[in-house]
Amino acid sequence: MAKNSDSEDRPQQEHPAGLPPMPEEVHLARAVRRIDWKRVGLILLGLGLFLGIYFAPPFADAVDPQGKHFELTREGKAALGLFFLAAIWWVFEVIPIGVTSITIGVIQALFLIRPAKVAFTDFMDPSVWFIIGSVVIGMAFTRSGLTKRMAYKMLLIVGERTSMIYLGSYVMTAALTLIMAHTAVAAAVFPLLMAIYALYEKDSQPTRFGKGLFMGMAFVAGAGSIITLLGAARGAVAIGFFRDITGREIGFFELTWYMWPIGAVMVGLLWVFMMIVFKPEHKTIPGLRQRAEQLNRGLGSITRTEILTLVIVGATIFIMSARSFIPGLEGLHKSAVILCSTICFFMFKILTIKDLEEIPWNIVLLFGGAMSIGFCLWQTGAASWMAIIWLNMLENAHWFIFVMGISFFVLIMTNLIMNVAAIAITLPVALVLAPYLGVAPEVILFSALVVAGMPFLFLVGAAPNAIAYESKQFTSGQFFTTGIPASVLLLVVLAFFVGVIWPMMGMPITVQAG
Repeated sequence: MAKNSDSEDRPQQEHPAGLPPMPEEVHLARAVRRIDWKRVGLILLGLGLFLGIYFAPPFADAVDPQGKHFELTREGKAALGLFFLAAIWWVFEVIPIGVTSITIGVIQALFLIRPAKVAFTDFMDPSVWFIIGSVVIGMAFTRSGLTKRMAYKMLLIVGERTSMIYLGSYVMTAALTLIMAHTAVAAAVFPLLMAIYALYEKDSQPTRFGKGLFMGMAFVAGAGSIITLLGAARGAVAIGFFRDITGREIGFFELTWYMWPIGAVMVGLLWVFMMIVFKPEHKTIPGLRQRAEQLNRGLGSITRTEILTLVIVGATIFIMSARSFIPGLEGLHKSAVILCSTICFFMFKILTIKDLEEIPWNIVLLFGGAMSIGFCLWQTGAASWMAIIWLNMLENAHWFIFVMGISFFVLIMTNLIMNVAAIAITLPVALVLAPYLGVAPEVILFSALVVAGMPFLFLVGAAPNAIAYESKQFTSGQFFTTGIPASVLLLVVLAFFVGVIWPMMGMPITVQAG
């Protein structure tokens, strides 16, 4: 081919030694970056709310029914403003959710809300370490091959209909929360669902089926976790508060008796909800059963590594569960117990240093920030101030409105701070008010536990929410918009149980007004 005469006559450019000459016909286009004004606006909105509340004149004191005043200090106002900033930035993901969490610690230090050592120490709270341990269990299931084995076995049972895959995944998740913490369940089930989804969509692109599969897993993990004391720590903490205030002990089986019907109903309704909101693109996955059978045969017999993984996880679950029944074990902290499994996985070479580096630190930081803002609201008195203000609005309400109003407050608070903290700041005041309105303390306790277990709005509301987010099937904004009708559904179901089902089961609902 003839060469272009212009290029032949063009003098060669000099280049630095060791670098190849640039191609002659390359045109370097200047990249045009468009400003994302929506993102900028949301960043400024969060900052504006924080600064507006921080510099606002002092707010009026909150006064509880016994006449005690709760002042909202400068630090409390700042914590309240930070609360709104975090909510907006988390929902709309204006920056990575883990970086928003870092911002929570930074603002506390810069504005002298709490000392930096305190604000950042919360990022390594034992609850955060429990999440790390739970995630590592999920990684061990994947690396050992147990995830695929369990996924293929489940698909052989539920078949090729996507609706049944939804239901099978949800029932399995909820059932596991009866005997182990819902965080650990979500971490173990997540890779299993990823293996199932790989048979539905090869390139892991977001689909309606993917959204329903992973969001549904997070939602039903919460629904199942309310049924026994083993599903989460919130139950034991709430029962402790209840005993100290009322003098009455709620036993393991009494809690399960009242909670299992509402937990089971919510699992079923959430399946229907997801089938409506995220109806799968395909009713069936043709040939799925045959593929699952072939893949399952290809795994061969269970390996030594799989058996060892099961032994380690089984022992961990047993010890954490036994803490509720065996005297002498109650002092063992669940985070220390679950981290023993992490040590064993590396000790027996089930996991390697590469696996350690693949822990989703964005999610770990997310929960570190959630712990930090939760403790910040609590320690500065802002959470108590909000609780008193809200409950005072209900002091002359009908008993049913009072119960549902408390439940709504706990639902909102548990979506943004620790559910244990939400219960801790609400129950004491609610239980003091209840006798004056003719409300039995039991219905306050159980209603609060129901909504505290199912935070459907924010990723920080519960660890399963954040673990599901790692699937990359949905954004935090999509999770929020899906969680609104799901939360309304939860409140409707709770209202039905408060007004109809629990009284039929023997739960005290009303008493003679004090």
